[in-house]
Amino acid sequence: MSTTRTRGILTAAAAIVLTAAAIGGTAAAQAAGNNDQQGGGDAGSHHVTGTALSEAFSGVDRATAWQQTGKLKLNFPTYHTEGIAFSEDHIFLSAVQILEPTTKLPATQDGFDRTPGKGVGHLFVMDNAGNLQKDIILGEGDMYHPGGIDFDGTNVWVPVAQYRPNSSAIVYRVDARSLEVHKQFEVKDHFGGIVMDKQTGRLVGNTWGSRRFAEWDLHGRQLASWQNPNYFIDYQDCQYVTNSKMLCGGITNLPQATQSGGAGASYELGGMAMIDLKSRSVLRDVPFQQWSTAGHAATRNPFKMTADGDHLTMRVAPDNGDEGNGTEILSYEATVTATE
Repeated sequence: MSTTRTRGILTAAAAIVLTAAAIGGTAAAQAAGNNDQQGGGDAGSHHVTGTALSEAFSGVDRATAWQQTGKLKLNFPTYHTEGIAFSEDHIFLSAVQILEPTTKLPATQDGFDRTPGKGVGHLFVMDNAGNLQKDIILGEGDMYHPGGIDFDGTNVWVPVAQYRPNSSAIVYRVDARSLEVHKQFEVKDHFGGIVMDKQTGRLVGNTWGSRRFAEWDLHGRQLASWQNPNYFIDYQDCQYVTNSKMLCGGITNLPQATQSGGAGASYELGGMAMIDLKSRSVLRDVPFQQWSTAGHAATRNPFKMTADGDHLTMRVAPDNGDEGNGTEILSYEATVTATE
């Protein structure tokens, strides 16, 4: 497996040029009809109007009959999977390779509750059949943990943070065609997910446990910040949905009664949520309790969804490379009745 180590620090002049290119790509995507694209070849693909996903998701509830319709086994080391995105030509999967786990500290030191640990951040690039084409290494120093990712029609956006809360992160932009990597900016705090709001041309990220959101321009200037009003799940991987919305999947670990699972037992509650980026409110959140080969809630980490009319397709990759049957991209489908 060939490994490409791509790092770069942009000069101010280059940042202006690259930002203009990113804005141009976003504008081109909007001019093409504001379509939400999450492709996938053998993993499944749809090319649909931008409002279809928002409308269809309004019909998802606890009684929605999801059926698993596909399972794509990845035959290369994937480590701990984080986020997934689909372009016309590629599947992108972010993952963290842990070399030294973080360790909880007996007391907070310098604002941290744990040691930084050591690791390597990966953005795997695959063809539509799941064959590895490139392994892009992302991160610097203690920032080695890629999070949830988003494809805006031109670029894949990847946050790479320290593996601990209240830390720092780098936001990368990866050209989905050339696979060139650009370090867009650094931010304070652990940001574990990001989307590009095509309507505003701004980036929105969520922190550790998705307890806080922040909004930036493409130079990294923070324009807004707000607390997550919802405690249902922690968002792990999100995607932009037309008209300034974002759809997220995730989990939370909840305790079980001792008689159910033994002392200290917990279970994973999976779910998904549609968030309005204008009102900053949760429009709809729904549990999702189907399970991976290794026994994880299917929405544990990588998550994306498409709609074709009232038919929804979800793609997830919850298992790490060393669990169960290794990392598999699972496809689930359901037909709903929209309420919007």
